[in-house]
Order: sequence, then C-alpha cells, then structure tokens
Amino acid sequence: MSAPTPVLEVEDLRVRLRTPRGPADVVNGLSYSVGPGETVAVVGESGSGKSVSVLALLGLLPRGVATVTGRALLQGEDLLTMPPERLRQVRGPGAGMVFQDPMTSLNPVLTIGRQLVEGLRAHSDMDKAAARRRAAELLGEVGLPDPDGALDRYPHELSGGMRQRVIIAIALSNSPALLIADEATTALDVTVQAQIIDLVEKLQADHGTGVIWITHDLGVVAGIADRVLVMYGGRCVEDGTVDDVLEHPAHPYTRGLLGALPDLAQPAVDGVVPDLATVPGTPPAPTDLPPGCVFWPRCPVRGDARCETEQPPLVQIGPSSGALPHRAATWCTETSALGTESSGEAR
Repeated sequence: MSAPTPVLEVEDLRVRLRTPRGPADVVNGLSYSVGPGETVAVVGESGSGKSVSVLALLGLLPRGVATVTGRALLQGEDLLTMPPERLRQVRGPGAGMVFQDPMTSLNPVLTIGRQLVEGLRAHSDMDKAAARRRAAELLGEVGLPDPDGALDRYPHELSGGMRQRVIIAIALSNSPALLIADEATTALDVTVQAQIIDLVEKLQADHGTGVIWITHDLGVVAGIADRVLVMYGGRCVEDGTVDDVLEHPAHPYTRGLLGALPDLAQPAVDGVVPDLATVPGTPPAPTDLPPGCVFWPRCPVRGDARCETEQPPLVQIGPSSGALPHRAATWCTETSALGTESSGEAR
C-alpha cells in the first residue's frame, strides 16, 4: 500500500530578514512533511526559527523585510508562490494557525463573536445567525465558560487563558487541512491543556488534519507527537519518530534539552535537590552564524576539527523504530555529558 499524500511538503525553506545589523538568516534549508492525521512537533530554544518558519509559509512576514525561498506544497499548491488573494482563501479551511500571543492576535475593538463569525462567513455560505450559533459551539468545545455570553465580550474582558481558547476556536472554526499550533497550550492549566489536545485529536480523526505543534514542553511532545523536529540556529539538527528522538537522542543539543527536564523520581541528597543540567552559552545570532556546525560553540563533546569548519549533513543515525529514518546533523553522536543516551525523561 502506497503512503498517503502529505498534507504539507516543505522543501529547502530559507528565510532571510533585512536588519540594521545586516542580513539575518533565520531559517536555513528546512525540509519536512506532514501527513494526514499526523502531528509533527517542532522544538528548540527561543530564536531557533520555529515560529518564523511557519509564519513564512502563510505569508505573514513583512514584505520588503523578509525574503523567503524554497517550496511549500499544501494539498498540492505552493504557498510560497500563491497570489495574495488565493493565500487569503487558503488561510482558514486550508491552514489554521494558533498564534503564540493571544492578546496581540485578537482585535481589541471587536467583540469575540464578531471575530469568530467573520472567519466562519468568509469561508462558507452561513448566514449571520447560523455563524453565531456555530461560534458559540466552538467556544464551548474549547472549554470557555458561558460561550453565548462570551460572544459579546471584548478581548480585554477575558483572562489570558480564555483569550488563548478563543484563538484556538478561530483556528479550528473551518476544520483546516493543516493546523499550526504555536505554543497553543502555554497559557492554559493542565486540565484545559488535556481538553485542547483531545479536541485537536478529534479533529485529526474526523478530518485527517495534519498538525504542526511548536512547543518548548517536551512532556506535551511525548504525549501527542508522531514525529519530532529539533531546530537550532535556523536548521533542523535532528528529526525522527517521537520514540527515536526522545528515547535515543543523537544530537548533543537534543540530549541537552532532555537533560534539562526535571526528574521527579530523582531523590534529594542531604535534603538538596540536584540542579538541572543546562546547555552552556547562548544561541548564535542569525546575523553571525558559525561557519561549521551551528551548535559547536556550545557543544560539550566537540573535538573533531570539522565541527568548526564544516557543516554536518542531516543523515540517518543508526536504526529507526518506525518507517521514517532517525536523522541528525552532527559530527559527534557519542553520549553527551549532559545526559544519558536513553533516559526517557520526557516519556
């Protein structure tokens, strides 16, 4: 049986921003795909290029400042070459996005109901009354108290978590083929997090929606992701199935992220809880990326002369637990001092 056609195929995505300090290469040769009903988690520190890469796909970076190249096929259409009017039609039923900051994502002078109804009517033949009923249903599905009353409230009248649920409702309103969730559950308590994750999984089951889940929470990744893509310095440094990446991390940076997770089972010594491991140093500036491996200035196991001069390719590392290869871009695949080879902390 042939593999299903991907909802999204990204090939060699590159984003360069014009800045006062010179060109900033914030995304460098990113390639991946998202299948129907599949969740691809994108993880990495702030500044690694996660959010910029998806904003570029939807044409949401400022013109004249951002230069975007590559290819991004959404259900066979290239997002990067679409005219603005066609791209506006695609945002919604084609691709929905949950933005990271709910306060700046909502119009402060329009009611919640108007902002939900607008999106529903723009992509369907619903009349105003039907769209308002559907808007209330969506708010109820994401766990907002008194959804009918919330339709007539303004964003400033809601808490941060409630605003985040509104943003999620807007993103899900047209049952998109692709859902992009940028820190979608960060502002929510764990009970509502579980509720939102269940809602997204239902959307996937009912409509075959592909999901890109951008997050810092490796615990959430372990629970929802099929595949994991680790970004650093605008590049993918490791990818594979969630089991391969979290249980057998190959890149020193991935092992550093896993080593920084708290281990609740680790006993205190003389009443003192051991410090968390950290990744030393800071991420590189996108205007001054190192010539070799993008991680080498911070790498605790660097030693090969190629680290400083030659960029490692993204290649398969050992066997894979699934149909897709487990790949990493590093010259150093030995166990890092930052953690164990197979610790399973996030599982």
